[in-house]
Amino acid sequence: MNTRIEHWRNPDAPKPNSLVPASNILVVNDAGEILLQRRRDTGQWALPGGKQEFGETPSACAIREGEEETGVRAEITGLLGVYSDPAHLIEYLSDGEVRQEYEVTFIGRPVAGEPTVNDEASDVRWVAEAALDQYDIHPTMRRQIDDYLNQRYPVAD
Repeated sequence: MNTRIEHWRNPDAPKPNSLVPASNILVVNDAGEILLQRRRDTGQWALPGGKQEFGETPSACAIREGEEETGVRAEITGLLGVYSDPAHLIEYLSDGEVRQEYEVTFIGRPVAGEPTVNDEASDVRWVAEAALDQYDIHPTMRRQIDDYLNQRYPVAD
């Protein structure tokens, strides 16, 4: 059941009423596979990530969200970039929040744990680059993955 709608380049999208700092982590294992989760709220595949909490740094947020959403604890190995696209709005159906995307995305490597299904992810798995096109990944999330694969590290966008 969708509890949020991702609008992208949609002229009929509602106007944003929120801008929240969030962090993602792109975790890569020794085989070069990327850790993805299938979001329960949209059904799409994504990097783990979420809203930064008070008293938390962006990197601590990425590590926490990654472990909560996938069961895999990672350490930060780099910064992929800062992503904020005013054409990407996330509408939360439960409370009417319409959030403009704002994400700091880190690169990491796994240090503990195994991919685990949970309240936020209906599936979690390591995905090889060659298999990415078989997954329903939102274009703004795929852009981040492609930036990593093409070794493009935008500091701000």
